[in-house]
Amino acid sequence: MNDQLALLPGYLTAHLQLTLVALFLGAGVSIPLGVAVTRRHRLEGPVLGTAGVVQTIPSLALLAIMVPALAGLASLGIAVRSIGYLPAIIALTLYSVLPILRNTVTGIRGVDAALLEAADGVGMTPGERLRRVELPLAMPVIVAGLRTATVWVVGTATLSTPVGATSLGNFIFTGLQTRNEAAILTGCVAAAGLAVLLDQLIRLVESGLRERRRRRVAAASAVLGLLVAYAGWAALPVAGGGRTITIGSKTFTEQYILSEVLAQWVEAGTGRETRAVQSLGNTVLLDAVVAGDLDVIVDYSGTIWAEHMGRKTLPGREQVLAGATRWLEEEKGLTVVGGLGFQNTYALGMRRAQADALGVRTVSDLAAHASTLSIGADYVFFERAEWTALQQTYGLAFASQRSMDPALMYEAVAAGDVDVISAYSTDGRIAALDLVMLEDDRGVIPPYDAMIIVSARLAREAPDAVAALRRLVGRIDESRMQRMNFSVDDGGLTPAEVARRFLAAEVER
Repeated sequence: MNDQLALLPGYLTAHLQLTLVALFLGAGVSIPLGVAVTRRHRLEGPVLGTAGVVQTIPSLALLAIMVPALAGLASLGIAVRSIGYLPAIIALTLYSVLPILRNTVTGIRGVDAALLEAADGVGMTPGERLRRVELPLAMPVIVAGLRTATVWVVGTATLSTPVGATSLGNFIFTGLQTRNEAAILTGCVAAAGLAVLLDQLIRLVESGLRERRRRRVAAASAVLGLLVAYAGWAALPVAGGGRTITIGSKTFTEQYILSEVLAQWVEAGTGRETRAVQSLGNTVLLDAVVAGDLDVIVDYSGTIWAEHMGRKTLPGREQVLAGATRWLEEEKGLTVVGGLGFQNTYALGMRRAQADALGVRTVSDLAAHASTLSIGADYVFFERAEWTALQQTYGLAFASQRSMDPALMYEAVAAGDVDVISAYSTDGRIAALDLVMLEDDRGVIPPYDAMIIVSARLAREAPDAVAALRRLVGRIDESRMQRMNFSVDDGGLTPAEVARRFLAAEVER
């Protein structure tokens, strides 16, 4: 818990910044747009309809859409970052529009017609009537919409982690993958506390406006002002020092560990400041390093070969590694430093007792029983080329298939909720849960060598960092990676602590 509390100030501050900026922009768009709708009634259907459609898009999907959209702008020569705060801010702003917009329209239209007639009778212009009558009377309703938007944005901001924006979601995503209940609890409690705090402050503003309590409005506004000032101050760049080297990771234990290993290794070897950007989506990771938004990543030869290159044929392990390396360097302008020394391939796994009872040792053996069994896999497995190839080559047809979080997949097979899973060959829970990895006897699943990949910018600007990373090539074999994964998944260590122990062991060698 102490490790989580040490991270809390940074994550909470980042979350506050996301929330306040998104709400400020959302209100800045929604209130003027709501006023325009009340002046031109024909705009109501299209404007509110569009805002409603945006609201129906799942929040995680809306965040994910922003990354390729911004990457497309970057490819046109427009200098924008495709990951991090910008895609998160745009998505969160869009998500905040509907409640503020709808309440603005409702509040203005709810003003008593007699008061409007009186305003016209004393000679007010339309602008004066809006400023002095309609908006003041509608303000409690507008602020109520802002309260709703605030709670939505605070909650949705926790999902900004996969697009590279630091938030309280870092606790939740990392905790889910590493089974760290303390991290999950810290993230949930902090997010709930922030939502309650902001909601209550805005409620005080709302009630103060409604009841004409100026002191209440002033006090709540002052606290909100202090939060805004703090968020702005925290966003100011720190003077001195060189550019921080960013190391990205995907959303599973091994990637968290490797990002920490690379970060600490570079710091120890060069003295440069590093930062791990964790829990990124699979395609986001490669796109970000190509765009220069990340400096270093670890990806796998099979992922590059099958998913990014779209190759359907499967040559040998060395050919896949060489082909992936050549494509990354020639097509994407990246530098492949080398392999870490292990591969983490997909493998179909079962409980040993069930495999023994059915006499299953290979995927060919499994095919005869698949129609009576269920399979669970991570979110992307059933969409990958490997799954299609397994079905076509072995004739696999399971009774049911379920996508689930990778962290829960192992618990599901151990508990008998599913019979087969798409395991990762270096996962420490394979041995801990006594699972059997079935032999791919027809060689369908491609090799997945872990490769250190650096951006063109890092190779150009920090050759000493690249040289330090080259000294890491070949130092982690499969059994060592399994032990490190197990130390986090079942041993209760954090990825950072496992990385520190790795560095200490390397120093002694």
